[in-house]
Amino acid sequence: MDVSRASELSDTICDAVGDAVICDRDVLETILLGAVGRGHVLLEDVPGTGKTLTARSLADVLGLSFSRIQFTPDLLPADVTGTHVFDEREGTFEFNEGPIFANVVLADEINRAPPKTQAALLEAMEEGQVTTDGETRQLPEPFFVVATQNPIDQDGTFPLPEAQLDRFLVKTSLGYPDEDGEADLLRRRASRERTTPSVETVLEGDQVTDLRAVPEQIHVDDDVLQYAVAIARATRTATNVDTGVSPRGTQRLFEAARVAATIADREYVTPDDIRRVAHPVLAHRLVLTPKATVNDVDTDHVLETVLEAVPVPTLEQQAH
Repeated sequence: MDVSRASELSDTICDAVGDAVICDRDVLETILLGAVGRGHVLLEDVPGTGKTLTARSLADVLGLSFSRIQFTPDLLPADVTGTHVFDEREGTFEFNEGPIFANVVLADEINRAPPKTQAALLEAMEEGQVTTDGETRQLPEPFFVVATQNPIDQDGTFPLPEAQLDRFLVKTSLGYPDEDGEADLLRRRASRERTTPSVETVLEGDQVTDLRAVPEQIHVDDDVLQYAVAIARATRTATNVDTGVSPRGTQRLFEAARVAATIADREYVTPDDIRRVAHPVLAHRLVLTPKATVNDVDTDHVLETVLEAVPVPTLEQQAH
């Protein structure tokens, strides 16, 4: 698959998901960054904005198996990964796969489960495998998690550990639709009998794997590469920041920028691609100082300050 075909498919995917979900096109493209960039997506928003529908629609459009895990305060790690069950007829234990064994896993309201259960996802998200009772099992390929969480100030929520936040390629928010969008939502509902809209499958077979391989073809000029590094390193010394972007975060910025170039039907990354993906890729990786938190300084503001301070390279934008 070449870059032009990958860009065309990306547009078709966003159009198909957009037929079911009312949200900005930029948000859909950000979510696609995670799916195509071999990463995971974290959606944060208040209940009722379409987070679950977005994840399910994306899986359907990509033609992938889908599983939903409802995170609750009493959810155990084995409820996620699976467990051994004794077979009385055979006299042996057999492994019953948990809901983590699917191509697209919706970790719904992930911050309503305690940290121990949240951590059950860590190995799966980083290694594409789970270990139970000392035995390691590979997860389906492709595999990615779409996690949803309610704002942390809502009742019954637990903050996600920094190590787990660092595993998400992008974090974004669907937000409320505008007035026209909300009216369109009702018109769509009036024109069908089912409460939940259906979407058409766009990709088949190995096309998702082929699509995810395309960004590896994208060229990144050394000046642009150094620009990404400079942004990440600047977060570590920025005012109001306790812990800046890790080297893993720098790599994810690089990878997401190549996906952004692919979606834009370009065979090379520009500084604008870096800036385009910086907020969804980096903001959730920053840990602010207690003083910043007290003063209501948020990570997006800190990151925007960093982006304004780091010089942007001037390049001849030509395909390589």
